[in-house]
Amino acid sequence: MNQFVCGPGGNAGLRSALSQYIWAERRKNRIFTEAGKRGKKMYDVVALGELLIDFTDAGISPNGMHLFEQNPGGAPANVLTGLSRMGLKTALIGKVGDDLNGRFLESVLKKEKIDTTALILDKNYFTTLAFVSLSAGGERSFSFARKPGADSMLNRDEVNCDIIKSSKIFHIGSLSLTDEPSRTATLYALDAAKKAGCIISYDPNYRASLWRSEQAAREGIRSVLPYVDVIKLSEEEADFVTPEKDPKAAGKYLVEHGIKAAFITLGKSGAYAFHREGFVYQPAVPGNVVDTNGAGDSFCSGILFCICKEGKKVGEIGLSRLSEFARFGNAAASLCIGKRGAVPSMPTLQEIYKRLQDG
Repeated sequence: MNQFVCGPGGNAGLRSALSQYIWAERRKNRIFTEAGKRGKKMYDVVALGELLIDFTDAGISPNGMHLFEQNPGGAPANVLTGLSRMGLKTALIGKVGDDLNGRFLESVLKKEKIDTTALILDKNYFTTLAFVSLSAGGERSFSFARKPGADSMLNRDEVNCDIIKSSKIFHIGSLSLTDEPSRTATLYALDAAKKAGCIISYDPNYRASLWRSEQAAREGIRSVLPYVDVIKLSEEEADFVTPEKDPKAAGKYLVEHGIKAAFITLGKSGAYAFHREGFVYQPAVPGNVVDTNGAGDSFCSGILFCICKEGKKVGEIGLSRLSEFARFGNAAASLCIGKRGAVPSMPTLQEIYKRLQDG
């Protein structure tokens, strides 16, 4: 696939070039399938991407040293955990090291009832590690051990296309796009998903330190937009991915260029939902902040749960329903931030309903 390269001309030139790229790729990849061709799907959501260890800040030892708690993580795995706890059938395509951490992560997925048929344990590479420091307010900073990590070494011929074809929704992040061979594997999986009529979901989950440069990150993250039906972005990511600084303008830009539903999260300020009909704002659902790690992933799992249960093509879902989906996602996120660690903090369906009822 051709990559979009930033050019001169300011925002206007950037908008024009990016618009031409997205529409050219959508025409070239005109492989959408009618819902009637999908048939019965075995999985609700299949995700491809990183499964890693989040070593989360756990205070200070008696000797004055920082303590880190081993937590399972990785954005696609976090999203699937949330969906599994809501009762959906899920599976992960990815690679971990055949090591202590990798086997621990495999056991966590199985415990969460996430299908691990397409998870590979590789003796040649270590499981990726992320060290997560928390501010006094629960905000995160990351440091990664991934040179290379097993997740970035997933090969195209290791992608289980049968599982993808058996799913209603196929979800990815951008960490699998940072390096080869996982970048090629991701594009191959996206082709398979689109040909199978899957809804394509994308949460870039931008981590600057894992990319060679800001330009490489922008090009890589944008390169898959022509495939995408549903996108979830933070306010900062929306500014990074689109030529627009204002989140409302960024969301409008995305839906004008083929994205059927866009969600932009604003942290403690709530979220926007965008659709061809316009946009709507949903305020945050109040929650006690302990650790914000996984908040965006829990929001994403919430909206994907709603889309899956709606039983329609994304383009057929109206703005009023997307507004309700955003509220559901906000409720999920408000519960997630009340605990430490991403996977352990994903709420159940019953907990989300109760939070919504409590207002």
